[in-house]
Amino acid sequence: MNKKFSRTLYAIATVFTVALLFGACQDKYKRVGEEASARIFPQGIAENFTVTYTEMTEPLSSQDSSLSKVVFTLRSPRNENYDNLEFGHQIFPNGVEVDFFDKQGRKSTVVADYGILYSDTNVIDLQGNVLITNHDGKMLETPQLYWDRTNKWIFTEAKFTYTNPEDGTVMDGEGMDFNNDFTYFNAHKTYGLMTITEED
Repeated sequence: MNKKFSRTLYAIATVFTVALLFGACQDKYKRVGEEASARIFPQGIAENFTVTYTEMTEPLSSQDSSLSKVVFTLRSPRNENYDNLEFGHQIFPNGVEVDFFDKQGRKSTVVADYGILYSDTNVIDLQGNVLITNHDGKMLETPQLYWDRTNKWIFTEAKFTYTNPEDGTVMDGEGMDFNNDFTYFNAHKTYGLMTITEED
């Protein structure tokens, strides 16, 4: 009887000790200062807005607006500005639409479900149902696209569909880059049929 009682007592003591150890492992420490997780807030929020970016065609000598030309317009239901962070950026969580104009004033349009503008690098990351419609009707569809505004260069590593109504071709591929006005186009991998006409 003594042996059985001591084993039972030993089992209860073991269970109690393990329970105490697990209870002691809980983190009840309140973090403050540098170790606390940073709460990030935008420095500004804009809703249902349009931004028009213009450049001067000649050096400014007066306030004559006829000397300026529209380079692009940007529309979005919402913009959250995080330029106050170390790596400043702005996000467009509810979609973005950009119209950009070439030197002849012809309009091309880019639409996406989500966008991030990296302010320091001047690169826009467009995500979700990205559609570019060029002024001549050429279209590019892809799930993600980067637009380098400084170098006027657009690129992606994602799958894409490129439609050219001039020659009635549709080209599917993966990875490509091109300039703003579609005069240079480099597809990395292609799967579709594209007609190429040679000049004599």
